[in-house]
Amino acid sequence: MQILSLVGRKVSQKQGFLQNGKRVPLTAVNVMGNMVTQLKTADKEGYTAIQLGMDIKKKPGKRDLNRAKQAGLEKAPRFFTEIRVDDLEGATLGAELKFEEVFVPGDIVDVTGTSKGKGFAGGVKRHGFHGGPRTHGQSDRERAPGSIGQTTTPGRVYKGKKMAGRMGTDTVTVKNLEIIEVTADGVLLIKGLVPGHLNGYVTIKKVGENKKFEPLYKEEVKEPISESTSESSENQTSGTDLSHSSDDAQAVQPEQQNLESPSLNNSSATDSEDIKVNTEPAVSSPQNEQVDTTPKKNKEEIKEEVAEDAKS
Repeated sequence: MQILSLVGRKVSQKQGFLQNGKRVPLTAVNVMGNMVTQLKTADKEGYTAIQLGMDIKKKPGKRDLNRAKQAGLEKAPRFFTEIRVDDLEGATLGAELKFEEVFVPGDIVDVTGTSKGKGFAGGVKRHGFHGGPRTHGQSDRERAPGSIGQTTTPGRVYKGKKMAGRMGTDTVTVKNLEIIEVTADGVLLIKGLVPGHLNGYVTIKKVGENKKFEPLYKEEVKEPISESTSESSENQTSGTDLSHSSDDAQAVQPEQQNLESPSLNNSSATDSEDIKVNTEPAVSSPQNEQVDTTPKKNKEEIKEEVAEDAKS
């Protein structure tokens, strides 16, 4: 089974630029969620086709509920349409069709939809009548349609005469439009304008392929560096600097100790000499002149002598 058509919902209209610099109008059509709701065979209906449904209807009727029940769907679709196919091989009820297998950028399509309703309109707006002359006393005939018939032959107004009436809500097909891009979320960017209002449903049919396809121009956006990443990088660099500085400081400390050691020894020597000088009494006396030359005993020697005396 080869499917060439899908149902879509008109999302928005915008513009874009091709890579050759040409500005083009674009219509975004969402084709996500095409479900198979019915299979029509040549034996029963007289032709081969599949019925597609899209979106969800809030308050479905009995007929829509029966369709959904037969297709094995939990909720009834909002929009239905039929697509003719050659055979029904591989088609199953309730299956969702993949849009990326049907449309690719560069495809030529025909879009069919219902045009916007304009209400009751006159001949000038509806059919492009030019109106009557603005002079020769015809001031009240500027937008009038003029004569609508002949004399006694045929004696009536022909069927299909262009006159004032309700305008719009017609089935309109715009042919030979081009698909510029197919997004990952199921939106087709079609070059040109399609009939219908926003959120209106259209049928897109593939009819060919453009061999001279020109894609859209896209600007390369550079991702900005976040503050967290910059702070972490700065912390890493500062950490490495600190480690290097600590290593350098450890290497410099022994050198400084070696350089400062003689000065410390000299200072200690001078300090001891000063202390010795300061310990001498300022006033001489006969007791001070007698110097005790007996060697001083240590604590251990004193303990040993006490123990010997105790034994004896």
